[in-house]
Amino acid sequence: MALARQIRTDYTKAALDPRTRALLDYAVKVTREPWTCTREDIERLRALGLRDEEVLDAVQVTGIFNHFDRVADALGITLNPGYYEMKVKPGVI
Repeated sequence: MALARQIRTDYTKAALDPRTRALLDYAVKVTREPWTCTREDIERLRALGLRDEEVLDAVQVTGIFNHFDRVADALGITLNPGYYEMKVKPGVI
């Protein structure tokens, strides 16, 4: 539970294995500056043991979340205020 909380707060300070950290770094790059993504980024992920299918999954999931966030922002959609007050059940995250 503490690790999940740390990842949500700041994954760069969490005790993650190199593979997971690299994948999260790549997801951030895809989100913030996708035009800077290069073949070298993918080669780095491959060198850490990620298969092309896993990289593709990460890019697609990142893209879908980014898309939905932008659509919600553009349309002024807000979450139910109670969502922010919900407690995460142990074992869920």
